[in-house]
Amino acid sequence: MNATADEARRLSVAPMMDWTDRHCRAFHRAFTSQTLLYTEMVTTGAVLHGDRERLLGFDPVEQPVALQLGGSDPDDLAASARIGAELGYAEINLNVGCPSDRVQSGRFGACLMREPQLVADCMAAMGEAVDVPVTVKCRIGVDDQEPADALFDLVDRCAGAGVTTFVVHARKAWLKGLSPKENRDIPPLDYGLVRRLKAERPELTIVINGGIAGLAQAEGFLIPDETGPALDGVMLGRSAYHEPALLGQADRRIYGEATGDIDPFEAIDRYRSYVAARLAEGVHLAAMTRHILGAMHGRPGARAFRRILTVDSIKPGAGLDVIDRAVEAVREAESRREAA
Repeated sequence: MNATADEARRLSVAPMMDWTDRHCRAFHRAFTSQTLLYTEMVTTGAVLHGDRERLLGFDPVEQPVALQLGGSDPDDLAASARIGAELGYAEINLNVGCPSDRVQSGRFGACLMREPQLVADCMAAMGEAVDVPVTVKCRIGVDDQEPADALFDLVDRCAGAGVTTFVVHARKAWLKGLSPKENRDIPPLDYGLVRRLKAERPELTIVINGGIAGLAQAEGFLIPDETGPALDGVMLGRSAYHEPALLGQADRRIYGEATGDIDPFEAIDRYRSYVAARLAEGVHLAAMTRHILGAMHGRPGARAFRRILTVDSIKPGAGLDVIDRAVEAVREAESRREAA
């Protein structure tokens, strides 16, 4: 039985444009049955007028999975949330954190930090439209805003509209002068402010995001420290994507499950059936293997693994044998090291 979003959010993998598509999520699920997974951000215009199967389709194996929306019109967000809930998503999340120029021009993403009442109105409309949790993913502020003021104002207004769960990327976004990539690294992190938010709003579910390198650091946020109380959840981003094998320890370390860890070999073996099904539907192998390039990070043969997948998966008719050869290259390299 799949966990609910509320049960799963102790650890989640962030929505990441061009990365966390359905194939990526299916692979991450091969490592962890518990972790909450997110779609890429999908705009309300795309939901309402685009190819829903391509944009919103997912395999039941991915559950629990949340849909992240981008938009700022309450009616459009309510309609989009309703569609997401009807399709079976476990949570509907609003993006109030993306700093890209394209997002700003559409009046959504991080620029909404400047319009907290509009965000609250959007969340109220979404909450009335669906029975699944509606949540906010935000920054601690933008540009010259005072983070404590901006964050608490947004949270309080949204809480007044019925929102109980907030995912906080613990750094500002600079909407002018920094690229989206620079906005992931340059503005300083303020984890203490997120702990303070939890301390002063203990009734809310607070999930922290931003620069978290792995499970050891994640575990630290789930217990109190000198800056504040334990947080309710941790969202990993690039670390989980580039080194997905760390998710193989999540069910045991984060959720306390009495289960063995899943290593990359087992995860890839689990993923094979999903890949086979999509290949039969006409999906190109490279669309799926691009998400597993980091699976063997740090192992002997990892470079050969990546090379085989990168070069051979784009060839006409590429199939499961490409994955098998890439895995075998790692096994052979590990055997050579053990024999040396």
